[in-house]
Amino acid sequence: MAKKSKKQQQPGGTPATVALTTAGVSFTVHAYDHDPAHPSYGEEAAEAMGVAPDRVFKTLVADVDGTLTVAVVPVAGSLDLKALATAVGGKRAAMADPTLAERTTGYVRGGISPLGQRKKLRTVLDASASDHDTICVSAGRRGLEMEVAPKDLADLTNAVLAPIARA
Repeated sequence: MAKKSKKQQQPGGTPATVALTTAGVSFTVHAYDHDPAHPSYGEEAAEAMGVAPDRVFKTLVADVDGTLTVAVVPVAGSLDLKALATAVGGKRAAMADPTLAERTTGYVRGGISPLGQRKKLRTVLDASASDHDTICVSAGRRGLEMEVAPKDLADLTNAVLAPIARA
């Protein structure tokens, strides 16, 4: 698999990389050849970049009491919907309809980024992100990840940090 890294993405990249550049946040872009046959976007990204799966985070969209909410959790685990609901003061959470998630964020599944979404959604970042100097999240398309400090990601998305992942 081809692996490339680029230090700073200039405006004209994806909405996610443009958001980081505009905010003056330091980040690294990692591009790889996406294999449509791979069963997991996140695990594919971790393997392609040679990064531990607990440092690569997937962006999921859930419906919490009728409000779309972004959950950012390690690809090595899964989202605890009850914990997500609790983190935002809700009672019940379910995964959002994929078509609605794509339409609302402006990204396709496997490429949804927590940044640069068409409609800014409330965001919860799994607390384990704080265990790392940097984490990788989707840069807005399949085969493109961005490595960023968890604090910068949390600040730019106004994220709540909470334990929302299960091993």
